[in-house]
Amino acid sequence: MKTIACISGIFAALALSPLAQAMEVPESVTVPKGNEVAMETVGVGKIKWACEAKDDGTMGWVFKGPDAALNDADGKQVGKYYGPPATWESMDGSKITGTQLAVEPNGKGNIPLQLVEANPAEGEGHMQGVTYVQRLNTQGGAAPDMACDEAHKDKVEIVMYQADYLFYKAM
Repeated sequence: MKTIACISGIFAALALSPLAQAMEVPESVTVPKGNEVAMETVGVGKIKWACEAKDDGTMGWVFKGPDAALNDADGKQVGKYYGPPATWESMDGSKITGTQLAVEPNGKGNIPLQLVEANPAEGEGHMQGVTYVQRLNTQGGAAPDMACDEAHKDKVEIVMYQADYLFYKAM
């Protein structure tokens, strides 16, 4: 119980982070009014891409999923992000999935900024009541900048990335 109280205190402190308050966020990935930051993490990890035929029959890099640690402001792991399906899980075992609402490009080589509407949480804990997840400040993670054709079919590449994940709850 002491650990949960400590983690709750960390998330409460992060909710008022200057980073969360000072960002210029594109309107397309802005969280609707009536929600406030409940916790802020930095995701550090990797994204798996595979060279394969897309739905339209052309060859291309296909997103296969993330595998990242969610860290607090001090770099301590407080959760993880993995998939598919995209799942954010707190160290207390509570977790959410969601529906992507919008993405916004964030420069060459970077995965896009993202807004996700959260599904109801599984388990009791920090993810309980999360309404939205916002991905900001992305660095890396985009599809590999290499050929994906018949000669490279089924090739898998791992790309490192980092991003801020802000978790919102209704006020």
